[in-house]
Amino acid sequence: MKLPELKIGKLKAAFPIIQGGMAVKISMAELAAAVANEGGIGVIAGTALKPSELREEIIKARKLSDGIIGVNIMYAARGFKKLLNISVESGIDLIISGAGFSRDMFTIGKKTDTPVIPIVSSLKLARISEKLGAAAVVVEGGNAGGHLGSDKDVKDIIVEIKENINIPVIAAGDIVTPEDIKDILKIGVDGVQMGTRFLASREAAISDVFKELCVKAKSSDVIKIMSSVGLKANAIKTEFAERVKAGNPDPPVRCDKCLKHCLENFCIKDALLAAKGGDLEKGIFFTGEGIGKIDEILSVKEIFTRIKEYFSNQLELC
Repeated sequence: MKLPELKIGKLKAAFPIIQGGMAVKISMAELAAAVANEGGIGVIAGTALKPSELREEIIKARKLSDGIIGVNIMYAARGFKKLLNISVESGIDLIISGAGFSRDMFTIGKKTDTPVIPIVSSLKLARISEKLGAAAVVVEGGNAGGHLGSDKDVKDIIVEIKENINIPVIAAGDIVTPEDIKDILKIGVDGVQMGTRFLASREAAISDVFKELCVKAKSSDVIKIMSSVGLKANAIKTEFAERVKAGNPDPPVRCDKCLKHCLENFCIKDALLAAKGGDLEKGIFFTGEGIGKIDEILSVKEIFTRIKEYFSNQLELC
């Protein structure tokens, strides 16, 4: 089996792999550029960045790579439209967005000829996305990391979507190993989005404590919590995550109104920043159910080398 190119609008990625946009401040310029340099699509997580910070990250990524660089901005974040405008003004190649649905991003995409890729979890939203001008959709299942739009496994929803729309369909959720990529591509999807594997990379902007958790965690250690965003999310089981799941988290000490709508039972931004820094007491450590397949931290180059070698061997066996 040969890995196909991933074509999104006028863009062509040598490998059908999009690196998940992991926030807060995990998928930054270094990680995105490293993925783009290997022929995938690197993604900067714009959520919770100030406009000036996002511009700086895009500029930095451009200096590090001439590959395809995208941005992922969560619709639920306040300042969403401003971050979109900063992204296109800074020359980003494509826009990815989830945790809600925005018509504004399609207008901005059309004005600037920037491909827009919504993250969806249903055929209804996939069809609406295509009608509004989406260049592709990422279909995310309940086995993916972070905020979720469905409880269903991605394999249980993606076939119906692929058969009923005419734009590229990219699968997300429990895609960690080369074998996972092969299995999901056999279904007929156009590409994959991988977050958890790149979370456990040398270039991911997280502490060694978080990386050690990624190596030690089993899939059974992943629990679903209700984020203050108002969506379910997958996270590694910790004492704080279990208190959030039980409805007994620590309330915010302060609030800077970073979300359009917030349950205000705890601050998800502070919890994600704490996780990034390795704070086991206050952090929420987002990851997908496939974390149990991770047994070592690899560089992005090593991740791609193993994928290339696996598919090269598959061709030799044919």
